[in-house]
Amino acid sequence: MTVALMWEARAAQGRGAELLAWVRGQRLSPAPLRREVLRAPQDRVLVITWWDAEYDADVPELPEPDGELVSRSVHRWRFEAVEE
Repeated sequence: MTVALMWEARAAQGRGAELLAWVRGQRLSPAPLRREVLRAPQDRVLVITWWDAEYDADVPELPEPDGELVSRSVHRWRFEAVEE
């Protein structure tokens, strides 16, 4: 089974580039099968990681950044792959 974890944060005013750099510097051990980093308006950063694991498996997740770097708590979602 494949499970995908989504991690989304909104940077504090004017700190989008810093949040993006912070995310890029975070390493997960073990590494996921795949990892994508995306950005959006309003200094939002989204990270999706894919794991060969069960839905409720204990897999590494990105931590909360320093409170001054983000404008609110990180949002997290977990999804499982389904066949079409």
